Amino acid sequence: MFIFNISNWLTLFLMLAITVLLIFLAQEVKKSYIAAIPLFGYLILIVIHIVQLLSLATEYTDIRAMLFRCIGIDFVFIAITFFAYLWVDDIEVKVNGKKSIDNSLEWLWKKV
Repeated sequence: MFIFNISNWLTLFLMLAITVLLIFLAQEVKKSYIAAIPLFGYLILIVIHIVQLLSLATEYTDIRAMLFRCIGIDFVFIAITFFAYLWVDDIEVKVNGKKSIDNSLEWLWKKV
């Protein structure tokens, strides 16, 4: 079974660089769907890691530990990209003059 190991430092750095570049691109062109691309990618990746963890045989404890690290890293990237998506969406709403339905995160954007 192929396991996409994102706990490797090089892979982690490349994923972080791609995520930051996509968020920067989304912020520059003011399109929130660009910031949603890595969010959906990380959601799919966490589902894959959980399925691999659940289908893993019990004798592979070293792979199990690696999968737990990958799932933890997935959660961190999901949190980062989710808040980045909300931030870019707020920018897009202000630029296009759309009225936001709910400004529940307005306190966060004032501090950013």
